[in-house]
Amino acid sequence: MLELQNYSVSFGPVAALRTTTLMIKPSDRLGVVGESGSGKTMLALSLMGMAPEGAALTGTLRVDGQDMTHATEKQWQQIRARRVAMIFQEPMAALNPLRRVGDTVMEPMRVQEGLSQDQAQARALALFEEVGIPDPTARLRQFPHQLSGGQRQRVLIALALACNPTLLIADEPTTALDANVALRITDLLVRLSSERGMALVFITHDLAAVARATQDIAVMYGGDVVERGATTDVLSAPAHPYTKGLLAARPDPASGTRDANGKRRRLPTIPGTVPPLMELPEGCRFSGRCPVEVARCATVKPATTRTGPDRHSACHLLGGEAP
Repeated sequence: MLELQNYSVSFGPVAALRTTTLMIKPSDRLGVVGESGSGKTMLALSLMGMAPEGAALTGTLRVDGQDMTHATEKQWQQIRARRVAMIFQEPMAALNPLRRVGDTVMEPMRVQEGLSQDQAQARALALFEEVGIPDPTARLRQFPHQLSGGQRQRVLIALALACNPTLLIADEPTTALDANVALRITDLLVRLSSERGMALVFITHDLAAVARATQDIAVMYGGDVVERGATTDVLSAPAHPYTKGLLAARPDPASGTRDANGKRRRLPTIPGTVPPLMELPEGCRFSGRCPVEVARCATVKPATTRTGPDRHSACHLLGGEAP
């Protein structure tokens, strides 16, 4: 189990993650959504003990009950791969172009678990088969540029599974893939989570993928978790203005791409963009873009309140009980 309690990652006076509270239990599938700059990747790096050098960490981060908030790199090396592993965004950046992909996948097995070359190769071959890489024996000997985008993504998944982690963090795992391949990768991650009893944190801007892959969802904006709850509940009846804006900005296939006059329809958007870190408001981070904000939104941080069974949101306009 992994737990964040009022966890913040700050640079000087500004928090890139602000008093974040989350609990991820075995077999959970949690989706984390939000625009670029919302803090999703910072959250992922924090869960891996990879917060940027110089960041001030406050609150608590526990892995299986062990306090890792201020753990050393040596302590994190005992956690990574074995208990928490991550699939990074871009396979061509994450894979060494001068190294055969089989050697890359085998390395953590040999370093972390002391497997022999033959043992590691047998496990890597089994992993390639498990993640659906065709002709796995031949693929083990190939270099990243010899694989398709979908195959490279599957190699990264095999790499993350090399030491049988209990929690897998997938950071935008389908961003560079076409729609059909992205769908297959999403379904693969769900299957692996289910078959292995492994928790999955699925970080994306794709709400359709989150609806397909996850049981619970955390909506992030400007380093804050502004809404969380069961995925189906949040996506069908959002409480926070930002979540409502994200859902309203989705294209509607039923309306077609052109209006009654034949003009191409403009996709709805949330006005503006996520501000740079140093320009975020002190209060609600969505202030300045929110269509329903009131005077105190810009200066007073809203409390997180319970808006329903296992549902929480942080907005001054929402009633409810303290969590």
